Amino acid sequence: MALPLNLMNNNRKRTALCLLGAALCVFMAFGAALYFGRYPITLQALLAGDAMAVRTFTVLRLPRAVMALAGGFGLGVAGFVYQTVFRNPLASPDIIGVSSGASVGAAFAILFVSSGTLGTTVCAFAGGLAAVFLSLGLAAAAPGRSKMNLVLAGIAVHALAQTLLMLLKLTADPEKELASIEYWIMGSLAGVTQSRVWFPVPMVISCCAVIFALHRQAMLLSVEEDEARLLGVPVGRMRFLLLTLATLVVAAVVSVTGLISFVGLLAPHCARLLAGHNRRSTSLLSGLVGSTLLLAADTIAKTVAATELPVSIFTSLLGVPFLLYLIIKPGRETR
Repeated sequence: MALPLNLMNNNRKRTALCLLGAALCVFMAFGAALYFGRYPITLQALLAGDAMAVRTFTVLRLPRAVMALAGGFGLGVAGFVYQTVFRNPLASPDIIGVSSGASVGAAFAILFVSSGTLGTTVCAFAGGLAAVFLSLGLAAAAPGRSKMNLVLAGIAVHALAQTLLMLLKLTADPEKELASIEYWIMGSLAGVTQSRVWFPVPMVISCCAVIFALHRQAMLLSVEEDEARLLGVPVGRMRFLLLTLATLVVAAVVSVTGLISFVGLLAPHCARLLAGHNRRSTSLLSGLVGSTLLLAADTIAKTVAATELPVSIFTSLLGVPFLLYLIIKPGRETR
């Protein structure tokens, strides 16, 4: 019995060190996001009450950093849910159409509602939810209870959303509206201000809290369905609930930031590689890794060039090599 106990203690120590290290990385990335930007801000200027420095910090810099912190955390946790429920290491928000639906909603708002931030946010959020509920409805209508029904329904909804998005682009003014649509799709935190964080941040916090509370049921969904039912898990209802919570998180984030590539795919895998298991602490670690990735990518995006670059450029530069690694190593499955 000594060896298993030693292994258990070593795993706990490893997990604790990983969580501590990830929290430290988040703290440093958050500090860098507050410090770096186009307008130089120093602690001395803030303490002295410099009006421009205080306004820049409170209205722009701090809300943007908070949005990157919460958004990255939410995308990481949502990615963990998708990969666990679908038992697919390549699962992401696109697998059931949330990102595509949000893009259609944002494009519709830019063209027909208002190019303002509120209209775009509301329509993007509604579009993401509509796409997911359409996927869930199609999967429920299909014969059988296989999770592949949901995957196939998501692929169909994604294709439909992309078709609608192309039609909307064709009706857009090439000089104004089309550019706004394309920039939104590329993803950026440049437009985040105080007025835009009141909705996504509480949504991320509340949904992630429920996801953590349901962690045992989520992990049981990663085994065969018959086994999960024998252990007392209502598979259909629990899958629907967890996917809905993860979708609410993703829709809330991307409705404000635009599409952020690869964070939801990359963060859970990094967490599993660091922790070496797939338990409750790994879902928390996924969120911390996601926060670090998005904070770091946003800091680079706003400082590396004369004009601010879309944040998805830098998340994709990290995500594409990792995706190729997963393809080359197909034996790494979510368990």
